[in-house]
Formats: sequence, C-alpha cells, structure tokens
Amino acid sequence: MNDTKNAGGTMVTASLWLVFLVSAAANAIGQFAGMDWTLRMIAGGVSVVCIVLLVIRYVARRRS
Repeated sequence: MNDTKNAGGTMVTASLWLVFLVSAAANAIGQFAGMDWTLRMIAGGVSVVCIVLLVIRYVARRRS
C-alpha cells in the first residue's frame, strides 16, 4: 500500500467531516441566529454533498 495516498485520503475525509459538521450546524442553528433562508438552504446543500462524498469514499475504500 502507498502510505502517501492513505495520508492524503485521511486528510480529505477529515476535511469533509469538518465541512459537514459546520454546514449542518449552520443549517440547524441558522433560523434562531437570524440567517437568511437562502444561506440556510446553501448550507443544507453543502451538507448533503458532503454526505454523498463521504459515502462514495467509504464504498470505494471497502472495494479496494
């Protein structure tokens, strides 16, 4: 196995989790914080994209 590839993959996965958590929190707390509806929907969309990418990465890792 290539350790460099795994190290980079771990960084990407961690970054996706971080972006997911921040965007999900912004989406959930946005209404109470007075965020505009459009910004909350964008944050929700970013959360969904992160979930999809994390699932794709998980499936790809399981197949290899």
